Amino acid sequence: MCDSSLPKRMQCCPLSGAIHIHKKERKNEMGEYDEICLDVFLEKQRQLFPENVAETPEEAEDFLEMCMASVCRDINEVQECFDEYGADISGMKKADLENAAEVFPLPDGRYLVVLA
Repeated sequence: MCDSSLPKRMQCCPLSGAIHIHKKERKNEMGEYDEICLDVFLEKQRQLFPENVAETPEEAEDFLEMCMASVCRDINEVQECFDEYGADISGMKKADLENAAEVFPLPDGRYLVVLA
């Protein structure tokens, strides 16, 4: 069960209940997920989850905020995001990262990374 008294840099995943510690909080320039991020996540969320976790843009935004999803400018930032999360990506090529289930390429060249 998630504890609402967790420090801001610690977050509880609503699906697994796992607690994630983030070294650095990433946000896009606006400090929130824009329409492009939300639309892509809604359309492709089943690449990461066995069933939909959100049906509306509002639910998608809430879910992404709870999971502390990151919006990365390029694939190098995606790699940094995985490193900060503590994921072992040694030996993975950039193309492998782009195809990871947690990575949602956005049509404007950015990436949405959901490490839930």
